[in-house]
Amino acid sequence: MSRRMACEESGEGGFTMIEAVVALALVTVALAAIGSLVAANVRGARNLEQHVALMRTAQLIVAGLPRGGEPVPGSLAGEVSGHRWQMRISPFVGGGPLVGESRFIPQRVELRVRSPSGAIASFETVRLQSRGDR
Repeated sequence: MSRRMACEESGEGGFTMIEAVVALALVTVALAAIGSLVAANVRGARNLEQHVALMRTAQLIVAGLPRGGEPVPGSLAGEVSGHRWQMRISPFVGGGPLVGESRFIPQRVELRVRSPSGAIASFETVRLQSRGDR
């Protein structure tokens, strides 16, 4: 076997430098795409946890309101687990005429909860206040 044939045979089994660089570039692009996907997933999970914490705090605050139509001050504020909150209670407007025989007066309740990170959730609902004269 001649020397030239030995070189040609050994050269056929390996990769060229360009092929190796292209393969590394493809691996780099694939890893970058996977990293971007993982980062987006982490951000989504963090936002979801923050939203759940805001909802739980709002549920705790509403659960602490007096039941049975007892009077509540017009404005309340406080802090629960690092979440600051404000609540305003005002007469319900736009609900149509009040029923004369009703034992209750509708009130508008606005609740705003702010997480330690700065995210804010706002809620509006209607609460029935006992008239007290019945």
